[in-house]
Amino acid sequence: MAGSIDLKALLAESGVAEVLDELDRELVGLKPVKTRIREIASLLVVDKARAALGVEGAKPSLHMCFTGNPGTGKTTVAMRMATILHRLGHVRKGHLVAVTRDDLVGQYIGHTAPKTKEVLKRAMGGVLFIDEAYYLYRPENERDYGQEAIEILMQVMENQREDLVVIFAGYKSRMDTFFQSNPGLGSRVAHHIDFPDYTVDELEAIAGKMVAALGLTLSEPASRALAEYLRLRREQPNFANARSLRNALARARLRQARRLLEAGTVDAAMLTTIEAEDIRASRVFDAARAAATEENPC
Repeated sequence: MAGSIDLKALLAESGVAEVLDELDRELVGLKPVKTRIREIASLLVVDKARAALGVEGAKPSLHMCFTGNPGTGKTTVAMRMATILHRLGHVRKGHLVAVTRDDLVGQYIGHTAPKTKEVLKRAMGGVLFIDEAYYLYRPENERDYGQEAIEILMQVMENQREDLVVIFAGYKSRMDTFFQSNPGLGSRVAHHIDFPDYTVDELEAIAGKMVAALGLTLSEPASRALAEYLRLRREQPNFANARSLRNALARARLRQARRLLEAGTVDAAMLTTIEAEDIRASRVFDAARAAATEENPC
């Protein structure tokens, strides 16, 4: 077959390399995730080259499942994936529609189908991101209408996969059970990407980005306090990685504001610096101190 094409030039012309670089800068860690996203982008570049050279073949199925705990970047990566899909011609628009069960499943007979179809209509030409997707299926409730939404999703995922990518997201164990209970749906999802929890070092790096974006800095004692906070918080229930970190910094800003107001006269350095006391006032440290007291009552 005559003709050739420069794949690297094709990637550069699409602007996808910029999106991938942006993803590297924006998200700390997640190396396995970033590697998989680059592989999918490479697949799309090759598919685009095949089409340019007249090589016939069906477009690859790119429905995905993102698994991991809250705050690990699943929604951010889904947004970047939508842009990549659009720039490489897999979908027409490249927008992201994020939904949960309540957006798809109705509460009475005849309500689910129009709700689900309306969501699919809005998502067509882009990416449909279904968070906590396992809640769609509730086998313990015979009158639940989630199965109807799943059947509509399966039909559209199969018949219109060249203009819509569906990403299911949630905890890994629950998503595994969800697909085992719905094998027809699971067979349509080709790419499973697991988002690991962040390490303390990675969370510290993320904190640096968050604080800088707010025009603030952490004093050295505050940085040490935050590292200790993260080690303690990761061991407690309902830890949500970057989301929990963001909430902790928001509360630290509130304590900083109260502290500064009590001080009265302040300078620019004081206004832009979070101190250790703003971090250590967290109840996370109270719980740790209480536990230590129980172990060493004397």
